[in-house]
Amino acid sequence: MNELQKSLILESSSRFLIPQGVKVSYGTAGFREDASILSSTVYRVGILAALRSLKTQSVIGVMITASHNKVSDNGVKIADPSGGMLSQDWEPFADELANAPSPQQLLQLITEFVEKERIPFDGVRPAEILLGRDTRPSGEALLEAARQGVTSIVGAVASDMGILTTPQLHWMVRARNKGIKASEQDYFEQLSNSFRCLMDLIPTGQSKCDGMNDKLVVDGANGVGGAKLQILHKLLNVLDIEVRNSSQDEGVLNDGVGADYVQKEKVAPRGFGSKDAGIRCASLDGDADRLVYFSVPPESNAPIDLVDGDKILSLFAVFIREQLSFLNEKEDIKNFDKSRLGIIQTAYANGASTNYLKHLGLEVNLTPTGVKYLHEKAADFDIGIYFEANGHGTILFSETFIEWLEVRSNKLSSGSKEAEKAALRLLAVSKLINQAVGDALSGVLLVEVILKHMGWSIHRWNELYHDLPSRQLKVKVADRTSVVTANAETVVVRPPGLQEAINAETAKYTQGRCFVRPSGTEDVVRVYAEASTQEAADTLANCVAKLVDQFLG
Repeated sequence: MNELQKSLILESSSRFLIPQGVKVSYGTAGFREDASILSSTVYRVGILAALRSLKTQSVIGVMITASHNKVSDNGVKIADPSGGMLSQDWEPFADELANAPSPQQLLQLITEFVEKERIPFDGVRPAEILLGRDTRPSGEALLEAARQGVTSIVGAVASDMGILTTPQLHWMVRARNKGIKASEQDYFEQLSNSFRCLMDLIPTGQSKCDGMNDKLVVDGANGVGGAKLQILHKLLNVLDIEVRNSSQDEGVLNDGVGADYVQKEKVAPRGFGSKDAGIRCASLDGDADRLVYFSVPPESNAPIDLVDGDKILSLFAVFIREQLSFLNEKEDIKNFDKSRLGIIQTAYANGASTNYLKHLGLEVNLTPTGVKYLHEKAADFDIGIYFEANGHGTILFSETFIEWLEVRSNKLSSGSKEAEKAALRLLAVSKLINQAVGDALSGVLLVEVILKHMGWSIHRWNELYHDLPSRQLKVKVADRTSVVTANAETVVVRPPGLQEAINAETAKYTQGRCFVRPSGTEDVVRVYAEASTQEAADTLANCVAKLVDQFLG
């Protein structure tokens, strides 16, 4: 780094000093705080993104959003060259960068990191960053802070992509680094073209069934997703979609609306009621990276029928398994030894969903909690499907498998019609689904076309299995690091004896399952329990919470 570069960083960082007493920490996907204290953090993430771009010689994304948090919060996420989250190797540096107390210490930290990582400052390929934001009022000023962070690195270019969903920005970064067109219009065209292709491949007479209502009503969480879905809807005149709680309405972002609210509270969002009984409903979260479905009962005070991320995963798995079975019926392609379909869940997935998927003969893998772990594991398979119950998830296709499908779909055209259609369907799914990150817009289109393909109503879909009753609790502890887990957080290794005590308690309950794990952000241990009745699940959770308290005090 030359003197000009150093003086640029010192000068620009003096305009973005950390507020007194503020310390931020990098969470699952970035930083998230009250918007009023975030300017310095977002400015520094702009620097980090420019350094990441120089290091990887690729386009990087910076998204200003706080997802399902309240409207007064905001945050910043980084999209790596693949379109996925920032590499975990860089997370400690992100933390240090965000909390460096003065411009001088910030410069020292950057200088040391640049040397350690051997980041090139030769100007051969300048850094390029795509910036996006959601509809929060604080977004514009924070995006400007990010821009100033990016441009404090000599030669770095920041492109403002405007108001987007988080998955749109991740998609654009992935597309740019693959050398394909990556505007918002290109995103809409790819989704709508692949959706139409899947609609055209629906078996004759299957697109309508008893009890299947054509209409879909979507809760947009008063965020960016509703408005974007309306644009998609205009491109797709085959779908009957009504969007409520769009950002263009008067409602408050994530206030009594959105996928997070619906999934946690198990109630209908604002603007939905008994008048919607029998209609298929869906809910996006604030930045449209989560999706859940639900149906409203005729009685106004009855709970909704929730169709969560586990059920969305199961629907996708059933459909993809069916297409693979058509392909495998063709003798000459049975021997493709790499066509592995993997299902990825965390221990929080309802046991009934895991049992259902295993009963289908599918390979189910557990990872620690967090999308980054799920995404990483899904990439080990030719087709990897992951979802969390909260509605965040996607499907990954390996490049090798896509190439194989393309070759096979051409070869099959002279042979089996069903196998040819199955290959074309899987290729269309690989283009419709956002392989960078969970995307509620592409997710809703894939759910809709699969339901039409299967001829299923939302009620038929919801009957795939019945969730086991569960209970989650938090136990305050002096030091959360005193609990160490293994086997995707399902087994306690430390303190000794705690796991044996949990096993003994769990064995008393029919269909009992229980695990504990330390929180990633606060000094609490989280308890999850399942059993055949709600009363049993509650009792099991409370008994294990007492055990945690006894062992840890």
